Amino acid sequence: MSNQSPNLSSKPPAITKAVIPVGGLGTRFLPATRTVPKPLLPVLNVPVIEYAVREAAEAGVTDIAIVMSPGMESVADYFGSQEVLERELKSRGRDDLLEKQIEIASLVNVTTVYQHDPKGPGHAILQAREFCDGEPFVTIFPDDVIINDVSATEQLMQVYREHGGSVIAVSETAGEIIHTKGVIGGKSVGDGVHKVDVLVEKPALKDAPSNLAIVARYLLDNAVFDYLSEEHEGVGGEVQITDAIASLLGNNPIHAREISGFHADTGNPGGMLQAAIHVAKQDPELAEIVKQALAD
Repeated sequence: MSNQSPNLSSKPPAITKAVIPVGGLGTRFLPATRTVPKPLLPVLNVPVIEYAVREAAEAGVTDIAIVMSPGMESVADYFGSQEVLERELKSRGRDDLLEKQIEIASLVNVTTVYQHDPKGPGHAILQAREFCDGEPFVTIFPDDVIINDVSATEQLMQVYREHGGSVIAVSETAGEIIHTKGVIGGKSVGDGVHKVDVLVEKPALKDAPSNLAIVARYLLDNAVFDYLSEEHEGVGGEVQITDAIASLLGNNPIHAREISGFHADTGNPGGMLQAAIHVAKQDPELAEIVKQALAD
């Protein structure tokens, strides 16, 4: 993709690829994650990874690379055909349930990419360089479940269609946790959209350019791979995607979109519980169970 901003006579290319990193031991969910990869832990009955894949598919993505550690193959297998299950459901006349299982296997084309050395989020994304094949792409970190009628990824797509370049999801964040986040600074260009002129990974509060922290969703120009391939060590000695995006400043438009919708970090038990309660409250029967449980 060109590093020039799109003009009235050219539209940025459609984005059909997404990278979803899922590495990590899931230590905050032990002992469940002794044998079950964390991305397969469910919000009620739907695994976290399905939320991410559906979000991408509904935004027009057709091909997804799941970047994983060896031994996590069941995460990708989840999106394959389950012939024994499907045959059994068909024999029992469970057509509605069967249709839902077939749909899961037909959402997108899933490719498995391995990250053998855990060198940080930017390094995980780097493993998908060949998969992205020079094209712009979406990245979703699936621990962050975001639920909205217009998905987080689609909200980024809307900004991309107007401005091209790269687009980052952000949200206002409390000062006491700014030092744990990637933070952007820039100029508002309306409707929760900001033209980014600085990005800082895990700044001290006094050094933060704003209170807008990055939220697990990125739409990235392929040029980020040029920086990632050099494997610069950032904060914590890890390869940081924030640093790679910052390397594009001045050469490629970068915008941030304040994301609308319910958001929970399901990478910890509290966030998983929060997400489960939110989803349950959308179902009248389950909402009543939640109400009764909280009243006890």
